[in-house]
Amino acid sequence: MSVTVLNPGLLTTVQDAGRVGYQQFGVSVSGVMDPRAMRIANILVGNDENEAVLECTMLGPQLRFDKAEVIAITGGDLGATLDGQSVATYAAFSVREGQTLRFTGLRTGCRAYIAFAGGLDVPLVMGSRSTYMKAKIGGVAGRKLEKDDVIGFRKPAAEILNLVQRRIAPEVTARTEYAVRVVMGPQDDLFTPAGIDTFLGETYTVTNEFDRMGCRMEGPVIEHKNGGDIISDGIAFGAIQVPTAGKPIIMLADRQTTGGYTKIATVITADFRIIGQLKGGDKVRFARVSIEEAQEALLTEREALTALRTMAGSAYAKERRPVVRPGRKEAAEKKGD
Repeated sequence: MSVTVLNPGLLTTVQDAGRVGYQQFGVSVSGVMDPRAMRIANILVGNDENEAVLECTMLGPQLRFDKAEVIAITGGDLGATLDGQSVATYAAFSVREGQTLRFTGLRTGCRAYIAFAGGLDVPLVMGSRSTYMKAKIGGVAGRKLEKDDVIGFRKPAAEILNLVQRRIAPEVTARTEYAVRVVMGPQDDLFTPAGIDTFLGETYTVTNEFDRMGCRMEGPVIEHKNGGDIISDGIAFGAIQVPTAGKPIIMLADRQTTGGYTKIATVITADFRIIGQLKGGDKVRFARVSIEEAQEALLTEREALTALRTMAGSAYAKERRPVVRPGRKEAAEKKGD
């Protein structure tokens, strides 16, 4: 009841929603770079939406299935094939014992996610199965996958309810320029008005200095009032640091827990799916939104995932509480929620 790695690809790791609650001890959250893609893949195969998946970067792995299983692939399109036949992304499908999943090459995005019905048999470390390679914890021996690794399935399923209906249109599309929404701060007051205008008005290019820890960008210099150094404080996923040199760095899943550079803004949670799929050469413009607008975008995303669970007919959908937006609390309470 397992899958064998014939070729690990460029960078394939086990990831889930992350190792939450340990940053105070210097342990990175880690987790997937594109949380929405992970959640959709898991919903399609009937899992809890935060179940561990394989995150595949740019060049996907070759995996031989030693047990029949249902899987789904979401995120970037890396050209998935099953025994040489193309398979659709954003759709659940059955894999027979002995079949091999391969990826022919990058088409859109940067990272693909493979979810397995019933979940991967990988130990929990501090409440998560995510791989944090710098500390060598989580996943498979705390590292990226290697040739001949064998990963077991906890509760494999050769068939699941409503398999044919478990599909949606692919969400990752190539663009000439990506609009990324941000909430300003916490140190935007340490930049000049001209610096703020530059940040919000100019286009920035993703450099090749881009990994799971952070994304360096090239473009016009963002002007500080008195340099970019501050007393170190906590760093959130999506925080945009601007060192004294004036070029932005987006902090990502494997970011350090604290940092001493000014943070001009933070990418909103609903747009993590955009920054998680960026690659070298992509163009980005930042757009300011309010905290209320960021919250509304996240609620809209959660409602879409709730609708997908309902459509898929997963038993898990019945176990989830509905999303209650501001102003809808009383109506929900009347229904017994």
